[in-house]
Amino acid sequence: MDSFESTTILHVDMDAFYASVAEKDDPTLRGKAVVVGTGPRSVVLSANYEARKFGIRAAMPVGRAQRMAPHATFVPPDHQRYSEISSEIMEIFASFTPLVEPISLDEAFLDVTGSQKLLGSGLEIAIKIRAQVEEQAGITCSVGIATTKFIAKLASGNCKPNGLLHVKDEKVLDFLHPLPVGAVWGVGPKTNEELLRMGLRTVGDIARTPRHTLIRALGEASGAHLHELAWGRDYRAVTPDEPDKSISAAETFASDLEDTEEILRELLRLTEKATARLRARQMSAQTISIKVRFADFKTISRSKTLPLAIDGLQDTYEIAKKLFLALKLDRARIRLIGISLEGLSDSAGAPVQLELGEREKGWRQATKAMDRATARFGDGSVRPARLLSAEDQE
Repeated sequence: MDSFESTTILHVDMDAFYASVAEKDDPTLRGKAVVVGTGPRSVVLSANYEARKFGIRAAMPVGRAQRMAPHATFVPPDHQRYSEISSEIMEIFASFTPLVEPISLDEAFLDVTGSQKLLGSGLEIAIKIRAQVEEQAGITCSVGIATTKFIAKLASGNCKPNGLLHVKDEKVLDFLHPLPVGAVWGVGPKTNEELLRMGLRTVGDIARTPRHTLIRALGEASGAHLHELAWGRDYRAVTPDEPDKSISAAETFASDLEDTEEILRELLRLTEKATARLRARQMSAQTISIKVRFADFKTISRSKTLPLAIDGLQDTYEIAKKLFLALKLDRARIRLIGISLEGLSDSAGAPVQLELGEREKGWRQATKAMDRATARFGDGSVRPARLLSAEDQE
């Protein structure tokens, strides 16, 4: 079959994205073990490959990572910076094809089938993308090339870091079947355990198992899906640029909090962070949700949906505050609190929620002024007085 007649899909994945951004912004970190995440009760967001040599992985408690590599450099996350670099990367992808499906800030599927006559083969396009990302964004990426999303993603994962792997159609099963069952998209710990219990250790083992046996063990949907993937069959198309479903911010505290005022201060700080990201993307939110996790790890959430979407700090915080106070926790020990802004829509031209008796110049104008100051002078240059520390106020 002519290469232009079959679909060519790339999966492009940045290498240790958050840590790579930290190294880009501070070149003195290069060659050192770098971990993104601070605070003994927080989790690791990213670890560069030097840090991974010591067994440090994303989602690991920071305290454990510090014990494993006390000499490593631990840096705080900078989500606004990650969003900036991500936007730059996605623009590079869009210059090669309009069919870009972001999966997260640092990875995306690209359907380059229609771009090949102009830009060359899938392999040639992948080489150009990798070079352009490194030149413009200053970080590296790994690219998997295949005719399906499933195989392309497996390929990128198997050529990290800073690699390139093209799995041709006739080589798919040779590539796929020796892989462990846990490599299959959607196989979590429980499914992995069940497959191992059945004596299935490789994808090839799954492929050689009768479909009805897999369905009996895993259920109709999971069994049938797994059987298809084990033979490299994946019919999903690249879906361009799905909009964000939510913007959130959360904090796990170094020690449990009990004081309501202290908790509300943290909630305000998180609301400031989330609403700033919301406005930076020129979006508004119609549903405000909060999440509270207690010392015993029990977690509850509450939400409120508004008639019209909002994007301001003060009005969003007032809703979040009411949701929290309505819980009537009475000095319960709280481990984590978070806020999520959902029901997102483009704020340009959207109707504005007005309050009865609202002043002509109020919070909306103040928020715009804060955004202008932040854009000019950087994060933290203008903040609600309640978030200023005693040192800041001296």
